[in-house]
Amino acid sequence: MRPIWPIALTCAVVVVATGCGTSTPPESSRLPLHQLRQLDLPGAAVRFDYMSLDAGSGVLWVAHMGAGAVVEIDIRAHRVVRTIADLPDVHGVLAVPQRHRIFATATGRNQLATIDSDSGTILRTSPTGDYPDGLAYDPRRGAVWTTDQRAGTETVVDAETGTVRGTVPLGGEVGNVVYDADTDRMIVAVQGRTDLAVIDPETLTVTDRIPVPGCAGPHGQALDAADRLMFVGCEDNARLVTVDLTRRTVIDANSVGRTPDVLVYDNSAHRLYVAAESGWVSLFDQRDGHTIALASDHLAEGAHTVAVDPDTHHSFFPLPKGRGGGPVLLEFEPSA
Repeated sequence: MRPIWPIALTCAVVVVATGCGTSTPPESSRLPLHQLRQLDLPGAAVRFDYMSLDAGSGVLWVAHMGAGAVVEIDIRAHRVVRTIADLPDVHGVLAVPQRHRIFATATGRNQLATIDSDSGTILRTSPTGDYPDGLAYDPRRGAVWTTDQRAGTETVVDAETGTVRGTVPLGGEVGNVVYDADTDRMIVAVQGRTDLAVIDPETLTVTDRIPVPGCAGPHGQALDAADRLMFVGCEDNARLVTVDLTRRTVIDANSVGRTPDVLVYDNSAHRLYVAAESGWVSLFDQRDGHTIALASDHLAEGAHTVAVDPDTHHSFFPLPKGRGGGPVLLEFEPSA
């Protein structure tokens, strides 16, 4: 099938100067992705941010940041279900199907919003620190963790009541947070310290810090729990580093597009997707404990966030502007 939206195959090389030296984007190569369709989305042609896929129901929740709304999309029926408004500058969105809840960071108000996923009703809001961004869920304690990027903290909120259970200071501007079920720990990328902070979610204390040398501005993360690896996107020097959590060391470093933002790991396919603010998308395979570069290319302007269906391995990229000038969702299947 001929692609609906062509993938650009070439891009000028941009040199980015950082405090950790210079870095260049990877050499452009064709992404092993075949476009299946595009879906027109509601709202203005403005920026999107994080997404969360409930693979069981086939519902994709998309933060339409510039529109201050979360868009609910049925990826099986290929239709927009509804739009949930009054979420100014929404960044993070997280589906927790077992609770029939969606959590979203209303960054413009420094709040975490709790949404009923069945009705789309905003049930309550909870205060956070300055500039709440990414989210993670601790199922053992029923707690939602919000990354307060500018405050340099994590705010921990009770998923049932919306009560703030505590705040964890991390000593510098922070990136994303991930829950590691195997060790029962939260792991936070701390941009201001160039390390990964390991937090005991029971005591809300930092128990370890794993340095990530060569990674300027660690921000996005994706966990390969089976192999005990954390993939970390380095915003300020266009790098991806792979951290062996057991050995507490960086074992691989690769070039990616300028300002890597969202990382998603497809566990069953052992494939990592890195979407950058510059519109570059990079794909990697995890083989024998190492991160192998597969391809990297400029997908489209605004293609800085991605979601992947673990059952079909289809990937989804929302864009502020499609061919018709309005927002669209692109869907791809792997071609290799």
